[in-house]
Amino acid sequence: MDPLGCYREVWCVDFEFRAPAGHRPEPLCVVAREVRSGRVVRRWLADDPPATPPYSTGPDVLFVAYYASAELGCHLALGWPMPARVLDLYVEFRNLTNGRAVPHGNGLLGALACFGLEALDAAEKEAMRALALRGGPHTSAERAALLDYCQTDVDALVRLLPRMVPHLDLPRALLRGRYMTAAARMEWQGVPIDTAALDRLRSNWDRVKVRLVREVDRWYGVFVPTGRRAAASDGPLAFSARRWSDYLARTGIPWPRLPSGALALDDDTFREMAKSYPAQVGPMRELRHTLGQMRLADLAVGPDGRNRVILSAFRSVTGRNQPSNSKFIFGPSAWLRSLIRPGPGRALASIDWSQQELAIAAALSGDPRMREAYQSGDFYLEFARMAGAVPADATKHSHGRERDQFKVVALGVLYGLSGVGLARKLGVPPSRGRELLGLHQQTFRRFWEWSDAIEERAILTGKLRTAFGWTVHVGTEVNPRSLRNYPMQSHGAEMMRIAACLATERGIEVCCPVHDAFLIEANSDAIEEEAGRMQEAMREASELVLPGFPLKTDAKFVRHPDRYSDPRGSRMWAAVGRILADLAGGRGCATGGTPTCATGGTPPVPPVAHPSSLISLSDPLSY
Repeated sequence: MDPLGCYREVWCVDFEFRAPAGHRPEPLCVVAREVRSGRVVRRWLADDPPATPPYSTGPDVLFVAYYASAELGCHLALGWPMPARVLDLYVEFRNLTNGRAVPHGNGLLGALACFGLEALDAAEKEAMRALALRGGPHTSAERAALLDYCQTDVDALVRLLPRMVPHLDLPRALLRGRYMTAAARMEWQGVPIDTAALDRLRSNWDRVKVRLVREVDRWYGVFVPTGRRAAASDGPLAFSARRWSDYLARTGIPWPRLPSGALALDDDTFREMAKSYPAQVGPMRELRHTLGQMRLADLAVGPDGRNRVILSAFRSVTGRNQPSNSKFIFGPSAWLRSLIRPGPGRALASIDWSQQELAIAAALSGDPRMREAYQSGDFYLEFARMAGAVPADATKHSHGRERDQFKVVALGVLYGLSGVGLARKLGVPPSRGRELLGLHQQTFRRFWEWSDAIEERAILTGKLRTAFGWTVHVGTEVNPRSLRNYPMQSHGAEMMRIAACLATERGIEVCCPVHDAFLIEANSDAIEEEAGRMQEAMREASELVLPGFPLKTDAKFVRHPDRYSDPRGSRMWAAVGRILADLAGGRGCATGGTPTCATGGTPPVPPVAHPSSLISLSDPLSY
């Protein structure tokens, strides 16, 4: 029986297009082949594109592509209707091989090689890509070459499709294809950026970094002069591991070490320690990340002032998006997010799920006490109450330290932290870490039974899969902690995808997804209504993934002329603004104003007096 027999036509489609960083796609040509009849259509699109696609797009027609959001972005650029049914062979190849070694990669060439099919030579493919990216005008010979190249990919899809179809769970594959349509719409929308402030930062960036080091280091004393200008007051500075060790000793912060005994100074360690010691470590982590990893020139901003990147859907093992950290505005340091600014008459809303991973763990495990803790509104404090660590009338104000400690335990357990690992994060003796882990095991017994069963099932069957079919294949070198965490992360990704489909199909202007949140945009007088519609879509999505267990969401708003603010970076943004103003010989914030707080006002910017004044200790936007 033909699994595709319910479709009147099956079209394999490929576009060639040009899309410089931050730009919307500029379609050059399209080639499509109908699988059963063999009919081929070839259209040059750069000069006078047709008003409608040269193939059907209704619900009785299947649209097949490889990484379909690229083709669907071309539909948006041309004003063509979106196909009703999308099958993305890239996504399905990822699902079939997720967790396994793929010798030739996940691209079309890699999929063809995996199924023993011949493909276009990689060097020839690269030459044609360069021709497409070059832009027009194109000679008649170049047009023919691009159309021929485009057709080779279409012909490859026609050969690949029957090899993959027997391995597909078609209804769930179509749901994943539906998400690629939502991804195309979000990539098309993009995030509004204050380009004037970005230009000032880019033109002064080298000088800003030098001054920023000196300002932040006033409270640490861990940077030392280096190079030929070491004696100069404005000479270059370098981070000193010895001085950082001295600072840690003065402040009593236990720090992870390498097997050699040296301090672990990688960014992952700094990020994790900043979560446990935000006031003491947070500013230094933000500074090091800014100096070492942030390249302002890479930020992808188009001529319309919007940040656009390929979301890289399904790229992670858990099925989450993995956009470029250097090109995406939410990738670099948190303070740079204050470049996000709605235009005149416009507003943004950030909507995130409340404690999403804990809620998923509670629902999937069926642990009644974990469900009760989530539904209390403050999982961490309720956990502490259940464990007998705080009295029944405790609040986050009266027992904030205990609540913070139990927060680390509740979240750390989901990532497989041992008692020793918890002790290290909390800066307590190993015996206390083991005691806290024991309290979690006693309080949430059903969860631990379920978590043990997940690991056993993965090892015995060789795979884990979500309710909607996203699969990871388990090898012999698997980390048991990642197996236990997989259900929370992968079902969270399913929830995000379904919410994105519902929202974009209902006309909500979704700028981008960010882990467990969405950034949406609307006119200022409509933003509350649109946020309400987004929250409803997210509630529906959570119930589809976790039947009978809707998740809570929170919304924060930013209206023009205010700008977005991540509290972890708001003080750093203010410090950069002061430096730019000083460099320009002016007064005020040279980056164009301070970011707004979560309630919409503009907080005063105090002088730098302590590391904690640079980085907020709270994070109401949950990024």
